[in-house]
Amino acid sequence: MADFSLRHLLTLDGLPRVTLEHLLQRAAIWRHTALHGPFDATPLRGRTVVNLFFEPSTRTRSSFELAASRLGATVLNFDMASSSTRKGETLADTLYTLEAMGVTLFVVRHAADGAVAALAEVCAPTSSLINAGDGRSAHPTQGLLDMLTIRQHKGDDFSRLKIAIVGDVRHSRVARSDLHALRTLGCGEIRLAAPPALLPDAAISAGCRICATADEALDGADVVMTLRLQRERMEEGLVASLEAYFRDWGITPERLRLARPDAIVMHPGPMNRGVEIADAVADGPQSVIRAQVSNGVAVRMAVLEALAGNGQ
Repeated sequence: MADFSLRHLLTLDGLPRVTLEHLLQRAAIWRHTALHGPFDATPLRGRTVVNLFFEPSTRTRSSFELAASRLGATVLNFDMASSSTRKGETLADTLYTLEAMGVTLFVVRHAADGAVAALAEVCAPTSSLINAGDGRSAHPTQGLLDMLTIRQHKGDDFSRLKIAIVGDVRHSRVARSDLHALRTLGCGEIRLAAPPALLPDAAISAGCRICATADEALDGADVVMTLRLQRERMEEGLVASLEAYFRDWGITPERLRLARPDAIVMHPGPMNRGVEIADAVADGPQSVIRAQVSNGVAVRMAVLEALAGNGQ
C-alpha cells in the first residue's frame, strides 16, 4: 500500500498529483463524518495540535480546530494578543517553547511571505507544520478544498473545464494555491481577469489566458472563482473606487449569464458584497460558497491525518 504520509504541507506547488488526489479522496471520505458525526475517529488520539495564527481568521482557524478535535486531538489556540511575541519573542522561539511542551503538530498563519517555510527549516525533526496562509505566498488547504468543491460539482476530469479566476490575483495566496492545484490536475483552460495593477507577474500567470475584461473571462466558463479585493495587502491605492471595481469586475447576475448555464460560482471568503460579488450571485442557485466552507473541515482532517502518518 502506498505511503501518503506527509512531513509538512507548506504549498501545493510541486506536490505530486497522486498525493494531491489522495488527499482529495480522503477528504471526500471524511466529509460526512466531519459535518454530521459520529465523532469517534482517533488518528490523532494523544496528540496536540496548536493553531498559531498571527493574522485574524474565521473559516480557517475554526475548521482546523474542528478537524483536529474530530480526529481525537487536543487543540490549543495560540492567542497572539497575550503571548510573549508581544514582548519581542521570535516566532522560532515561540515554536521551540511549544515543542518543549511536547507539541508536534502546528497550524501556522502569518502575514509574512515564507514565514511558515522558515519555521519548517528550524523545527524539531518530529514536528510537522501546515501553512494556513502566509503573506501572498500560499494557502494550500484552501486550494485543496476548492479542488474538492469543483470535483463534487464537475467531476474528476479537469481537462475539459474552463475556469475563470476574477479579481485581486496579485495579492491572493488563495489564487496561487488554486493555480498550483489546477495545473497539477490538468485543467483545460485557466483564465485570469483583473485590473492591470492586480494581475500577477508572468511567473504566476504562466500558462493562463489573461483576459482584458471580466466578461471575456466568464464567456462559456464552467467555474467562476472570484477573489476578495485585498486592500490590507496593498501598499497603494490600486483601484480607482469600489463602485468602479464592482461595475467592471464584480460578478453580477447579468455577467454570470455569460458563463455556462451550469457554471458554479466560488469565493474563498470573507466576501465584500457589492464589491467583488453581488448578493444575488453569492446567495443564488449557482453559488457553492457555503459548500466550500463545509469542505474545509474534511480537507483539514485529511491533511492532519496525513501529517500524523495515518493516511490510508
